[in-house]
Amino acid sequence: MIRKPTAVLAATLAFASVAAFGSPAFADQIRDKQWHLRYLKVSEAHRFSTGKGVTVAVIDSGVSKHPDLDGSILKGTDFVDPGGSGQNDTDGHGTKMAGLIAGHGVGGGGALGIAPDAKIMPIKVQLDLKGIARDFGPAVNYAVKHGAKVINMSVGAAGVTADLYKAVNDAANADVVIVAAAGNSPEDSSITSPARLTRVVAVGATNKSGNISKVSVAGPELDIVAPGEDIEGPGKNGSYGVGTGTSDSTAIVSGAAALLRSKYPEMSAKEVVERLESTAVDKGAPGVDDEYGHGVLDIVAALEAGGPGAGAPSAGATSSASDPSTNASDSVALPEAENSSGSGSGLLIAGIVLVVLVAAGALFFVLRARSRSTS
Repeated sequence: MIRKPTAVLAATLAFASVAAFGSPAFADQIRDKQWHLRYLKVSEAHRFSTGKGVTVAVIDSGVSKHPDLDGSILKGTDFVDPGGSGQNDTDGHGTKMAGLIAGHGVGGGGALGIAPDAKIMPIKVQLDLKGIARDFGPAVNYAVKHGAKVINMSVGAAGVTADLYKAVNDAANADVVIVAAAGNSPEDSSITSPARLTRVVAVGATNKSGNISKVSVAGPELDIVAPGEDIEGPGKNGSYGVGTGTSDSTAIVSGAAALLRSKYPEMSAKEVVERLESTAVDKGAPGVDDEYGHGVLDIVAALEAGGPGAGAPSAGATSSASDPSTNASDSVALPEAENSSGSGSGLLIAGIVLVVLVAAGALFFVLRARSRSTS
C-alpha cells in the first residue's frame, strides 16, 4: 500500500489521545494545523457543497471509530479478516484518509474533511509479500455493488491483477469515480497500480508553496496534484497525526469529487474527472506534464463552473490556489461571480469620476472670477 506517510504518522499518533481530544483548545489546534483547508479555500467550497448524499469507499487499512467521524462511517467489509465490517483499522492510515475526506470535527474544532457530509464505506485490504494487490479487485467490486459513487485508493502495488483491471473498468462503466495515489519516492520509481490504469485518477502531491513535493512520483499517467506535505488528520483510537505523501493528496481529491457529485448529481463520473482536470491550476511545463498532470486541484473553480455542459473557466485566470500567500485566511469570501461587478460597474465609476472632475473645474473658474472682481 501507499503507506510511506505511515512511518511519520505512527511516530506522531502517540502525542494525541482520546483524553487530549476532550480539550477544546487541542481540537482547535488540530483545525489550525490543517493548512490545506485554507490553501484550497475549503470554507468557500462548502458554500456550494458539503458532500451530502455521496458515499465514498475507502479501500485501505480499515477505518476505526473517531469523534471527528462519528455518524459518518457505514458498515463495510474486511478482506483481511472475512466477516468484519472494515471498522477496525490496523495502523491508522485508513482512518486518516477517511478523516481527510469526510471528517466533520466536533464543536468547530478537530479535523475537517473536504466533504464533511459524505459517508465513508470502509473496505479493509492488504498486500501480499510480492506487492501484488490480491484484494483490490474484489474490494472495488464490493464498493460498486454497495453504492459508492467515489472510490478512494490511497494504496498501491507493483503489479495489476486481471481482476483489478476488470473491476476498475466495470466501476468506471458503472459511473463511479476512482481515485488512487501515484506513489512516493524513493520507494516507488514510477506511477503505481491502480493509479497507472487509464480510468483511474492518478494523484500526486504538492507542498505548502504549491510546488510538486519531493516525495511525489512523476509519470505520464499522472492526472492531477493536491496538497500532500505535513497533512494533519485523525488516526486510530481517537488520536491525530501528521504525514506526507500522495495518500493524503488522493483523499483530498476524492473529497473534491464527492463535493461535485453532491452539488451536480446529474454529472457523470467522466464529467466529474474532466471538471477537476480542466479547472486545475496549470504549473510546471505548459499544459499536461509528468510532474503536475493537469495541474493543482482548485475545488472552488470546479464547483463554480456549473453543471454538465457548462464551460469550465480558465483556472489560471480565476484561481489563486497556486499562491498560498493569497489564502492566508480561512474566512469565507464571496464566490468570484458575486464579487465581479462587470463592465457596468466600471462605466458607473468612470461616470462618477467625470462628474467630479467637471464640478471641480467649474468651481475653479467661479472662484477665479470672483477673485478678479474683487481685485
